[in-house]
Parts: sequence; C-alpha cells; structure tokens
Amino acid sequence: MDTVIDPALLDPSGEESDLVALARVICDIPSVSGDEKALADAIEILLRGCAHLEVLRDGDALVARTNLGRDRRVVVAGHIDTVPIADNLPTRLVGEGDDAVLWGRGTVDMLGGVAVALALAVELGAPGSEPAHDLTWIFYDHEEVDSALNGLGRLARNHPELLRGDFAILGEPTDAGIEGGCNGTMRVELRTRGVAAHSARAWTGENAIHAVAPALARLAAYEPQSIEVDGLLYREGLNAVRIEGGIAGNVIPDACTVEVNYRFAPSRSVEDAEAHLREVFEGFDLVVTDAAGGARPGLDDPLAAQFVQSVLATTGGVPAPKYGWTDVARFSELGVPAVNFGPGDPLLAHKDDEHLPVAQLAQCRDALRAWLLGG
Repeated sequence: MDTVIDPALLDPSGEESDLVALARVICDIPSVSGDEKALADAIEILLRGCAHLEVLRDGDALVARTNLGRDRRVVVAGHIDTVPIADNLPTRLVGEGDDAVLWGRGTVDMLGGVAVALALAVELGAPGSEPAHDLTWIFYDHEEVDSALNGLGRLARNHPELLRGDFAILGEPTDAGIEGGCNGTMRVELRTRGVAAHSARAWTGENAIHAVAPALARLAAYEPQSIEVDGLLYREGLNAVRIEGGIAGNVIPDACTVEVNYRFAPSRSVEDAEAHLREVFEGFDLVVTDAAGGARPGLDDPLAAQFVQSVLATTGGVPAPKYGWTDVARFSELGVPAVNFGPGDPLLAHKDDEHLPVAQLAQCRDALRAWLLGG
C-alpha cells in the first residue's frame, strides 16, 4: 500500500495544519540513499494535487514549478535521502510547544528542511498567496552517496532547463542561519603492495599494512588550514576514513588500501586539491575515487543580499561558511548564486542522536515565506 501524506497537514488555513506532524511523517518513511522511492511517491502525489504547480519526475527526483510570468525565478531544493538508520526511527517528540525536540534519523539532515519546503510549495502560488518570484521546488535523491549518483546532478544532465533560476536556496541544516558557499570534497585511495607469506616466516614476505604507516603518520601530523574566502572563514580537513587489508590471521598481507577524505576551501579547484594531496603523500600510489568542487559564498549577488537581509532580520545572526559539501556547488557551476538555509544544527548531521528543536521549523518557514512573498 502506498504511503501518503495527509494534505490537511499542509493547509495553512486549516485547523489540522501541523508542520511538526508533517516533518514526522516525512522522517518516518525510511529513505536511506537508494531507497527513496516510497518518500518520492508520497511527495509526488501531494504535489500533483496542486493546480498551481507543474510537476515533473526523473527517477526519484521531483521538480515542481510555478509559471506566473514573474521576472525572476527562485529555486528551493532539498535532498530526500538520509544516511543509514541506526535504531533512530520512528521519530520521537520530546517536550511540548516551542520547547519540544524531534529526535530521529533525517530530522536534521535534511528532512526537516524538506518539510518546510513542501509546506511552502503547496501554499505559495495558490490563490491568495502569490509569490514575488516564480518558484521551482526540487526534491531529489542520492545526495548522501557518490556525487556521480546525485539526483540533482542527474537533473542537470537530463533536464538542465529545470535548474535555471536567478537564485537558489538549499534547505541544508544551518541552525536557521545562513551559510554561504561550501567546501569542496575529494576522496582518494592510498595503495601499498607487499608479498604474502606465512606469518610464522614473516621474513620471507613483505607486509603491505606496515607500509602505510608513514602515510598515517603524515595524516596524524597534518595541520589543516582555515582560509578566508569573500569574508567567510572556511576550515579544511584531511582524514583517513577507511582502511582495508589482510587475508587471514596467519598470512602476511600483500595489499592495503587507506581511503582519505579531503575537505578543501572553495578558493581551491579540484585540480589544486589533487595536487596538494599528491604533495602530502609523495611516494605513495594515490588514486582519486571521488571529487566535487566547492562554491564561493556569492553573497554579493543582489538577490542573495536581499535574502540575507530579510531572513537574518527574523532569525538573527550573521552569514557563516558551510564546512560540508552541499549542492550549492552544482548551482554555482550553473551560474546560479546559492546559499544554505534550513532548520537543524549541522553538527548533528549523520549522528545517531540527530534531533531538531521543532521551533526552528516554523521559524525557517515563516522567514522564507515572508521573503518569497516580497517581504
């Protein structure tokens, strides 16, 4: 039986409208990367019920657009997949009112932001709620895995016209603040070779695991930089994230692989990042397995500046850098200025104790709604 989202939860004029309940419904539909279909189906049914939206689907990515003839178009996007569930579904609501906290996978990264976007997609463009700009809402799959699988990237390849706009907002968690740009990311493998032998006669072999020790020592001693880009300070990082090697408990291993993840400031290109890693790991067999460039803040764009001024007047604070990689980078490549804005503490993303102060849902919805309506 198909999972459905009750439209009453999204009717701003109805007594049953409940943004928190909507977020819970969305989070409680498991949508680990590669398993987004059920949630995509539920969102599609809801969007196709809105007369003011043109809805298109590509795989498990959905695009819903208004066509009101406005001079400018704003894109609001968010991914519907999560990292694997860790005994943290179904969601739990703890506390009452504005002090309540919603616990569970996806509440922060980033189904809370998806709930905000979905509520506004249904509302804005309907009679009596005409936005100042035409709107494109994108709900996409496979963000939490290799960039080659990313649903937004697939849309850019298959239907680039659907991503066109004058400004884009990614609903990534920012604690209801605004985070500009994003770091780039690169994954490489350091590979060593040895000679297999019986561990009782180790001197006849060559231990490939031992051979990676100098690389691990370089990683332990590495001091990441903090680099200022257009007024925001981006913190870099270089870390081993996986190691594989060994055949059996009595065999000297003849191969070992260390996977390293590099998060680099948006002032560096992918080519700069690779050159830096080859310098750090000189003498090692290094293979790049995944890479995505970052995005500069872009806050000097007039529409971005208006958005920042409007939103921060409601939520407070000042713009900050986005340390993780997000799809603002894809919009940047397309020449569309983009920022990150959504509910949830980004430091809790991917953690087993992921949780969201529910007051941020309404705070983000109201701030975004006011700006989109021309406030």
